Amino acid sequence: MTSELQPYQVELIDQAMSCDALRFGSFTLKSGRISPYFFNAGLLSTGSLLSTLCNAYSTVIASALSPASSSPLPAFDILFGPAYKGIPLAACTAMLLHSQHGIPVGFAYDRKEPKDHGEGGSMVGAPVRGKRVLVLDDVMTAGTAMRGAIDMIRREGGEVVGVIICLDREEIGKEGVSTVQELEKELGGKGRVRAIVRMRDLMKWLENEGRSEDLKGMQQYWEQYGAKS
Repeated sequence: MTSELQPYQVELIDQAMSCDALRFGSFTLKSGRISPYFFNAGLLSTGSLLSTLCNAYSTVIASALSPASSSPLPAFDILFGPAYKGIPLAACTAMLLHSQHGIPVGFAYDRKEPKDHGEGGSMVGAPVRGKRVLVLDDVMTAGTAMRGAIDMIRREGGEVVGVIICLDREEIGKEGVSTVQELEKELGGKGRVRAIVRMRDLMKWLENEGRSEDLKGMQQYWEQYGAKS
């Protein structure tokens, strides 16, 4: 179903399992679907775990910006992390892009409630007006929160050129395509939305670990809801 996992993917999955950020079992989603796994990036809440997560983000971004990439990501100026989970993701990934890959970018995030004193406004960090923005987030299911972040950046005068998410559940929606496919179309082209780990990668990890019962549940869910293309 997928090629061999990259070291940063294995490390992230292992670390997520160690703190119960990733669990396998039976979980009811907001959509009402009964999922055989659940991911909560909020539990990646130590220095070590955050380092692993943001190293994965920076590795994916640097690789996608490389001229050798088969589907290069557009150049960007600013990383944007939607409040609240996205704030440390943007800050730490910007730092690692600079220190490990020599890629200097700014970062910004939003306030849940606009500030009416001081500098005011809804945005904090590097100004996005007239800039190309790459959005970071953890998991995208229906894409409602992501579309809200994109609309906010556009209102502030920025151009969203891509999105990087931690986990792509690769599930089809009501229109028969995945949320990622819908969002890529809205952003102007294939490859504009990247994921560190996809559902098929989790299945490969389970296969490698010999966890046959968990893998069986994932395969059944994939057959019913997975975006096959």
